[in-house]
Amino acid sequence: MKEIRIGILGFGTVGAGVVEGIQQNGELMARRTGIKPVIAKIADLDIESDRGIEVDAGVLTTDAMSVITDPSIALIVELVGGTSVARTFTLEALKQGKRVITANKALLADYGEEIYKCARENNTGIYYEAAVGGGIPILRSQRAGLIGNQIESIFGILNGTCNYILTRMEREGLPFDEILADAQALGYAETPPDLDIDGIDTAHKAVVLASMAYGAPVPMDACPTIGIRGLSSSDIANADELGYRIKLLAIIKESGGEVELSVEPTLVPKEHMIASVSDAFNAVFVKGDIVDDTMYYGRGAGRLPTGSAVIGDIMEAASDELHAVGVPVSVTMMLQNDKLEYCSSGSIEKRCYIRLCLVDKPGSMAKVMNIFGAHNISIASVVQKERHESGKAPVVILTQKAKESEFEAAMAAIDALDVSGISPVRMRLEDFE
Repeated sequence: MKEIRIGILGFGTVGAGVVEGIQQNGELMARRTGIKPVIAKIADLDIESDRGIEVDAGVLTTDAMSVITDPSIALIVELVGGTSVARTFTLEALKQGKRVITANKALLADYGEEIYKCARENNTGIYYEAAVGGGIPILRSQRAGLIGNQIESIFGILNGTCNYILTRMEREGLPFDEILADAQALGYAETPPDLDIDGIDTAHKAVVLASMAYGAPVPMDACPTIGIRGLSSSDIANADELGYRIKLLAIIKESGGEVELSVEPTLVPKEHMIASVSDAFNAVFVKGDIVDDTMYYGRGAGRLPTGSAVIGDIMEAASDELHAVGVPVSVTMMLQNDKLEYCSSGSIEKRCYIRLCLVDKPGSMAKVMNIFGAHNISIASVVQKERHESGKAPVVILTQKAKESEFEAAMAAIDALDVSGISPVRMRLEDFE
């Protein structure tokens, strides 16, 4: 039996979950792997608050650098959050030849290239399964089970807060703001909730997934991002009537040597597996050229699910350290290519859901249809609702595929019409072809 000494930086929700998991199942892991994980030090600015677990005397410290520089500690677990201090700690640990485990998706999204290269230069590794999908082993699946596949597409529900809000809006018909307030009261959403509901958290995870899938660090500005802030319950109801659900999707595709990325509210067919993912659960739908369609589902956040993913990385890093693996696959897969080519947002072809509110008078619809025709947008279906007391008629349109640049120009032209009551609402519609 071999022991591996671990230093943990950050003793918050996830850090406590990691300690709890190792205390609960450390002996089980030792029997399975022949490696016993030992928590040598835990650094946090607050070492007095009760986390609901006990640790040995002398384990807690407020000095993170003393943990990083301790020669007896082989693995550093970075769980401090944010990107400034976390970047400093991570780079210093790597420069000392330590293997680093992190759950910090923002750190990898913003500074991934620097961190992966630092790990390679120092013949060590960075492990980050918990950064995407919490307890779902999606990154390990990519670098192990799907290693022989060219990844054609990835669709992900990667934020439990947004999925919880969308699920309740559909089930209960309540407005966005009311459900958000409930989500905050229940602890599903932060205060303020901007990173979640504006899609930024999902985008962080999307660029990490895309980086591994296509072999180069992906910058955040390559991922156009639209969140669910202020989404109307009428659009949820319209989608339901038409046989769709609205999900905040991370969309990653590769075609002709170019990578397409986006995060946006998307109508998905109810019969598709990803449409059935509800409440605070996450799911990732991956298509490989050999394996075809695969799906990964589970809890995407929380003390124990995320702690489970971190523990998995700890044991992988421990095995790599004891077997002198050097630079692991989690690094080499991120540095296969110097750079990637990205689809310009205007050239991306998609289907769309469009909701208009037109003045109920002859010729209103004809003017709208002329604009669609002038911008090469074909219509799949049109549903006109009963006229409101205001004299405006809601119209729901589903389109065929067209370029994003054509949609943008058409929406601007429709918005300028004298028959348009309010600005058009438009969302992507995905058929998973």
